[in-house]
This record gives sequence, structure tokens and C-alpha cells, in this order.
Amino acid sequence: MPPGGWCLLCFGLVLSSVCASAESAAPSNLTTAPLNVLLIIVDDLRPSLGCYGDKLVRSPNIDQLASHSLLFQNAFAQQAVCAPSRVSFLTGRRPDTTRLYDFNSYWRVHAGNFSTLPQYFKENGYVTMSVGKVFHPGISSNYSDDSPYSWSIPPYHPSSEKYENTKTCRGPDGELHANLLCPVDIADVPEGTLPDKQSTEQAIRLLEKTKTSTRPFFLAVGYHKPHIPFRYPKEFQKLYPLENITLAPDPEVPAGLPPVAYNPWMDIRQREDVQALNLSVPYGPIPVDFQRKIRQSYFASISYLDTQVGHLLSALDDLQLANSTIIAFASDHGWALGEHGEWAKYSNFDITTRVPLMFYVPGRTAPLPEAGEKLFPYIDPFNSVQELMEPGRQVTDLVELLSLSPTLAGLAGLHVPPRCPVPSFHVELCREGQNLMKHFQVEDVEGDPHLRGNPRESIAYSQYPRPADSPQWNSDKPSLKDIKVMGYSIRTIDYRYTVWVGFSPHEFLANFSDVHAGELYFVDSDPLQDHNMYNDSQGKDLLRAFDAIFLANHLGGHI
Repeated sequence: MPPGGWCLLCFGLVLSSVCASAESAAPSNLTTAPLNVLLIIVDDLRPSLGCYGDKLVRSPNIDQLASHSLLFQNAFAQQAVCAPSRVSFLTGRRPDTTRLYDFNSYWRVHAGNFSTLPQYFKENGYVTMSVGKVFHPGISSNYSDDSPYSWSIPPYHPSSEKYENTKTCRGPDGELHANLLCPVDIADVPEGTLPDKQSTEQAIRLLEKTKTSTRPFFLAVGYHKPHIPFRYPKEFQKLYPLENITLAPDPEVPAGLPPVAYNPWMDIRQREDVQALNLSVPYGPIPVDFQRKIRQSYFASISYLDTQVGHLLSALDDLQLANSTIIAFASDHGWALGEHGEWAKYSNFDITTRVPLMFYVPGRTAPLPEAGEKLFPYIDPFNSVQELMEPGRQVTDLVELLSLSPTLAGLAGLHVPPRCPVPSFHVELCREGQNLMKHFQVEDVEGDPHLRGNPRESIAYSQYPRPADSPQWNSDKPSLKDIKVMGYSIRTIDYRYTVWVGFSPHEFLANFSDVHAGELYFVDSDPLQDHNMYNDSQGKDLLRAFDAIFLANHLGGHI
């Protein structure tokens, strides 16, 4: 059976079992038919994209999608690590509700039998399909990507995934290593392919199958890159000559940064090429020349990812599905590239919590394509002449990634789940995030200042656990039983305020009277968040106001 053949066979069986009666009742008018959904989830992607103003990174296909989309400039993840973030935005609940702060529990057993975004679409008549890394694999999705609840057919994982962390990186010595920096010749790697390439191919096969179906589809495609190791086709390195790579604008650990706020990037230190640098723990630093190489490979991985997104969207066009498919594009969290002397995620700073988020809605964010017109023709990032594409309409209000679920439901014409009560562990279907539908109402928003809203009233919450007040070997990814401190962070248009408080992992409760440390950054004057004003007198009134917000909203362990 060819790659992905089992999933395709299951897909055929699902369709044949339910489509006989649906075909005779299928609406002939495309505008009345349910819209399909293509959800693209990227791993560890900060907004280093042309459509977010990055002048160096080549991301023409994602930029093209942005030009037809509503783009959110200030979207924030609820925890900057894979499994907790994904479970949060796929259930529409915060980490304090899913009770997942690490990788080691399944929310349906550990917290509550919460419905998921794909499950909701499945229960409303959609064929739901998962390709690549959508849920984080392992315990946190019951070793099944939450099947059978979320998916109509078995989720697909690329066969070459198993080589991601093995010795497939050829070093200067000619030997194979498990390195952080891993540009490869695809012909030389096991199976002669890479996971994201396989995921694109499988997603296109599934899209082709939908042409014979009268049921709408919900297809989630999860891409691995730019997650470490930076394992990508080596030709993409040529897009980023080292002499063009700058260091982070603030590569030093800020003097006022509380030790509890620092992440010591232990996963990077475990890679063979980084081990060879003999770095001091916990603060490093990494030699300047190697910092440039890390940034080079991160950007090259983004351009490789962009080609996969481009091929996928071009296929959607070729199959004449662009006029009937909502496309949502997001990342699970950001990634530090030397800012504050930090690497990887594992913090509450903007650089790790801010994510790209955009929605293409046919006929709403862009006109419906004419017959034969292609909205998403593939663009080669190696083309030396790159046309600058402006994003579509942009929203500057702060929004949260867990708003993805209610917003997609609303855009597809489904009933938007109600707001969750407090507590909500007993409620299967509800949402803790805002519904962002008001931002898609162009005429109403422009004519009604009330609908337009006040950006100073928008708030995004994030949090991160720590096992101790000082950086140690498990500070980045503490197991639940080891969590002693929780950093709760509020981001407004003007400030980022984080308070590190005592936390009981047995009761899942934060003690806001047990303050270990605090951070306060004025975004206007300190956009990089390098100057902590927590102990400065000018911030005292603000701190009292923010503390009141935390106490008012953190009821029974919920923000």
C-alpha cells in the first residue's frame, strides 16, 4: 500500500458510509454550502515573516496567503511550549483548566472530558482529518492524537519523523551526528525525504479525495519546522549568507531579570554540535559566530516551511477549493533567537508567546476568485525578484491563541460554543477565549466605533511553570510534580506584567500572596522588554491594578 494509503482507504470508507443520502440532498448553490476548513499549524514559528514586517526572511507563499487574509498583529499563546499550547487552543481552554503544563497527562482523564475544535466540526457533519503534528504526540493526546474523538479517519504521521532526532546530520568531520544545525541533502537522508514534505504530499492526496465528497472537510496540517533540530534541505541555507545575519538586538541577559524568569535552553545544549562548545550553565553565552549560524538555520527552516505551505495552497487552488475553504494559519508559540541571552521557548516574553495568526475566508477577507483565477500560485523563494505583497486587513488588538476554536466555528457558520462557567471541569463544550468574529465585519466595524473596540481594553494572558526560583536542569520543562512556581503574565497594548507566585501541583492552585518575583515592562519605551520596572516607584499603581485583575479572574485556578 502506498504512503498514506491506509488513511486514504479509511477516508473512502467514511465517505461511502454516509454520502449516499447526502448526495441527493446536496445543495447546488455553492454560497449555501458549508465552507471547508484548512487549518495549518506550525511548530515554534515566531512572526519572522515578510507579512509581519521581517525584511530578511523569504516567505513569499505565506505572505501571499496573508495578502488575502485578516492578519492579527498581536496574537499570543497561553503557554510557550508545544503540548500545553496545542491542547489549550484545540480545546479552547487555558492551561489552568486543561491542567496540562508539561507533556505527561491526557486532559480527558486528568481534567475533564473537554470537546476539541475538530471534534466539534466532526459532530456537525464534517469529515475531520489530521496530517503531521497537530496535537502533540504521546501521553498528552492519549498516544492517538485524541482519536477517535477528534478525527473521522486515523491521523497521519510521516514515516520519516522517527529520524528527526537521530544521527542524520553530516558534520565537518564527515561523520553523522545528532546536531542542532542540520542542513541535509535529501537524497542522503533515510527514506530520501523529510517529514514536512511527506505531510504536504499526504494533505494533497486527502484534498484530492474530497472532490468526490459532498460532505465538508476539516483538514488540519501540522508542520514540524522550524522546530529543532534545524533539519532542512541544505540549498535553503544559500538564501541567508552568514554575512547578512545579524545578532539579536538585545543578546545579553537583562540586569533586572529575576532568575526564575530565565530559561536555560537545556534541549539545545543536548545537541552534539552545541555540546562541543562547552558552554557554561545556565547563562552561556553561545559564541557569536555560532549564534549567527543558529539564526541562519532558523530562517532557512522558515523558507523551507514556506515552500511546503505554497505547494499545499497551490494544490487547493488547482482542485478549485479556494472559493469554498477557510484557511487558518497559526503557530503554537514563538522562539527566542538570542534575545535576553535566551534560546528556544519556555518563557513569558513576547518573543516566545507572540505568534502569527491569520484567516482567509472566501468572499469575506478576499473576493471570490474568478473562473480559472488562482489565488495561491506557488512562488519560488529562490526567485531573486520578489514582489512585495502587502498583508490584507490587519488587526492590532491583542488576541489570544485560544480564540482560534470559537472563531473558526463562527466563520464556518456553526453555533459558537458558550463562554465557560467557573469552574468548568464538568462542562464538555464551552470556550474560555473570545470569539474574534467582530473583526471580520468590515462594514459594521468601520461604521460603528463600538464594534471597532478600544485596543487598550484588550488583554492576553500567558503563563509558565518553574521548579525553582533559580535556573536548573529542568527549568524549561518541569514535570507537574516538580512545579513550585507559576509565572502568570498579562500583556496589554502598553505593558507586560508577570508575577511569579507559589504553586501547588497537587491542588493545581496558585498562591498570589506568595510572590517570588515580578516583572513590569513598558512596551512603548521598552519594546524588547529589557528593563524591568517592577521595583520602580512609577509602576506601583499599575502593579496594584494588575494584581486586582489576577485576583478577580483567577478563581479556582482559572484566569
